[in-house]
Amino acid sequence: MRVYAIADLHLAFVTPKPMTVFGPQWAGHPQAIFDRWREVVRPGDLVLLPGDLSWAMRLPEAMQDLAPVAALPGTKVLLRGNHDYWWPTASKLRAALPPGMLAVVNDAVRVGNVVVCGTRGWLTPGHEPLPADDGRLLEREAERLRLSVTAAQALRQPGDRLLLMLHYPPATPPYPANPLTRVIEGARPDLIVYGHLHGVPPERAMRHVAGIPAHLVAADGLKFTPKLLLEPDAPAPGVPG
Repeated sequence: MRVYAIADLHLAFVTPKPMTVFGPQWAGHPQAIFDRWREVVRPGDLVLLPGDLSWAMRLPEAMQDLAPVAALPGTKVLLRGNHDYWWPTASKLRAALPPGMLAVVNDAVRVGNVVVCGTRGWLTPGHEPLPADDGRLLEREAERLRLSVTAAQALRQPGDRLLLMLHYPPATPPYPANPLTRVIEGARPDLIVYGHLHGVPPERAMRHVAGIPAHLVAADGLKFTPKLLLEPDAPAPGVPG
């Protein structure tokens, strides 16, 4: 089983919202994602989808956006992004998801020899401390990540890889420690994926947290092609060069 990731699909089949405000490269982006997905992903693979999946406001409309994704090869693991306003409770979401789609909601999932945990994340302090409201939201997201990591540890079997998804980046330049990075450092996942940042080349984004590889997988930065993270039986990943 190979593992891929791509975030920020920003699908809008029911609630049209042109993404070309972020640049002409977004023209026709859903078809570009679907075509390139089919070129690289096989039915037995795993694809991580860390947030901003649909512009829909309600679950039924979001399911119409996600239906063509469900039909693509591979098992998909979903995470909520800051624009996934349609995202309901865990029980309602899991009842609505089609076969082959899983979701991480304050917990974790195991697919083959891979355990996936994560949370949406939030704004993190950089040169300046966060306002009080953002600080509280960040602490709440850190607690959700702790719950997810605990669930992952209960699921993990010897030899399993632990992968951690966030929607927001785990830190902001100059990358001081924050509540999320402290949970990540304690969890020691094999790698981290995150999205949210548009117009940022992946090679210029944050690439490790406490020695743990971190991958920006926002769709536009990947030229709308899912990024290969792990090959079957590959050695433990190192810090990206």
